Amino acid sequence: MSINKEKLVIFDTTLRDGEQSPGASMTASEKLRIAKVLEKLNVDVIEAGFPIASKGDFDAVSDIAKSIKGSTICGLARAIDKDIDAAGESLKYANSSRIHTFIATSEIHMQKKLNMSKQEVIDQAVRSINRIKKYTNNIEFSPEDAGRSEFEFLCSIIEKAINAGATTINIPDTVGYCIPGEYGELIKKLIHNIPNSDKAIFSTHCQNDLGLAVANSLSGVMNGARQVECTINGLGERAGNASLEEVVMTVKTRQDLFPCETQVETNHIVPASKLVSSITGFSIQPNKAIVGANAFAHESGIHQDGVLKHRETYEIMKAQDVGWLKNKIVLGKHSGRNALKTRFSEIGYEIKNSDELNLLFEKFKDLADIKHEIYDDDLHALISNNFGEKSSSDYILKTIKSISDSNSEPYAKIILEKGSTLAESESNGGGPVDATFKAIEKIVKSESNLQLFSVNNITDGTDSLGEVTVRIEKGGEIVNGVGSDTDIVIASAKAYLDAINKLNRKSELIHPHDKE
Repeated sequence: MSINKEKLVIFDTTLRDGEQSPGASMTASEKLRIAKVLEKLNVDVIEAGFPIASKGDFDAVSDIAKSIKGSTICGLARAIDKDIDAAGESLKYANSSRIHTFIATSEIHMQKKLNMSKQEVIDQAVRSINRIKKYTNNIEFSPEDAGRSEFEFLCSIIEKAINAGATTINIPDTVGYCIPGEYGELIKKLIHNIPNSDKAIFSTHCQNDLGLAVANSLSGVMNGARQVECTINGLGERAGNASLEEVVMTVKTRQDLFPCETQVETNHIVPASKLVSSITGFSIQPNKAIVGANAFAHESGIHQDGVLKHRETYEIMKAQDVGWLKNKIVLGKHSGRNALKTRFSEIGYEIKNSDELNLLFEKFKDLADIKHEIYDDDLHALISNNFGEKSSSDYILKTIKSISDSNSEPYAKIILEKGSTLAESESNGGGPVDATFKAIEKIVKSESNLQLFSVNNITDGTDSLGEVTVRIEKGGEIVNGVGSDTDIVIASAKAYLDAINKLNRKSELIHPHDKE
C-alpha cells in the first residue's frame, strides 16, 4: 500500500450475482476453476454462491471454502435462519469466511414482496446478524434496494445492524436506478448521519440497468465507500453488475484522484476474463473496456503514429498490466508436454494427471499442424472442448458432412454417439448450420427454442479457431452451449450439442432462486 492510501476491498460476486445471468449457470467444478483464478487476481472476498439455493450451490461453496486460502470466502443468505445455517455449514472449512445477509428496505419491496412493517424488517435483520455470529464475526449486511429506500429508515436499520455486529454495510442499487451524483451523495450522507458508521466498512453494489454501475460504484468510493462489489466482465442478472476490471483499472489509473488503492494483481485480469467467458458462453464484445480485443488496438493512422512515437499519447494503461501481450505464446508442434502444462497453469488450468495431459497434448499437436501460431485463447478452447462437464447420457459428435452450394439447398449429414449407440441423420436447411441443427434435432428431439446464435473468431487469421455460442430455452430453462473449431459448421454443431447436453443435465446445474 502507498503511504496515506487506504485499502479498497474488492468483493467479487461473479460466482453468485454473475451466475444469475440467464444461461450462465455453472457447475461446482467450473465455479472452483474460476475461484482459483480469482485467488490469483488477489481479490479480497469471493462471494462463492447462495448455499441454500440448491445442493449443487452448497457443494460449490463448500469446495471453494476448502480449496481457496488467499481470499475470504463468502456465502449469501437471506435474513432467514435456514439460509444462515446453510451458509455457515458450507463455510466451516474456510481459512477466512464471511456471511452476507440481506433484507429489502424499500417501500415497494416491503409492501409488495415481504408484506412486513419497517419494525419487522429491522427485527429480522438484527436477529439474523446475531445468528450469523454463531459461525463468523465477519458479517455483511445489505438493505436490498437501498437506492430506492427512505433515507431515515436506512439510517435506522443500518445503525442497528452495526450495533448487532455487522462489519460491512453494503448499499445495493439493486435495480440500477441511481445516477452517480445521487448514489455518491447517499453513501456520503449515510456515513455522516449514522452515529456508529465508523465501526463498519461501507460497500457499493450497483446493477447496470442504465449503464451506470461502474460510475455509481466509483462515485460511492469517492464519497467514502471502501468496498466495491463487482464481477468479471460485468456479468450479472439483467444488464449486469459493475465490471471488476473497469473499477480496478480506473482506481489504479487515476491514483491522482482516488484516496485508496486495491491489492488486485491486475496482470491476471485478461486470463480471468477469458476463463469466465469460456465457461459461461458469454462472449466479450471487441470494444469492451480493458478486456475487449480492441481495447489496446489502434486503427487510425494518426493514433498509430502517436503510439509508435510515445505510447502514452493514446494509451492511458499498459496492455501488459492487465494481462495482454502475454496472450501470444511461442508454442508449436515441436513444443513439449512440460511447456504446454506450464502454460495451462499460468492461464488458470491445473492438469490433474498424465492422462489428461496426454490427451490435451495430442489435441494441441493436431491444432499446431493446422495453425502456424498458438494463442492462449486456443488453449482455453482446447480445455472447454475436452474437459467440460461430461455425462454418460451426453451426445457426442462423431462425424459431420455439410454441403453449401449456390445452386442447391444446403445439406448436412451427421452421426452422433450416445453411450455405446450411434445414430445417423440428415437434413436440408436454409444454410449449412441450419441444416446441421435440423439433422441434430431429428436425433435428440429436444423441442427447445433457439434464442441466440453467435460466431466469433478466437484469434486472428483465416486459420483461426471459430467460437460459436448457442443459447436455447425449454420450459423456462435457459442454457448456453459453446463450441470451437477451425470449421464454423463443426463449431456450430459442437455448440448446439453442448447446449443440448447441458439441458439434459439440468438437474446437475446450479440455479440461484433469489436475487439481491
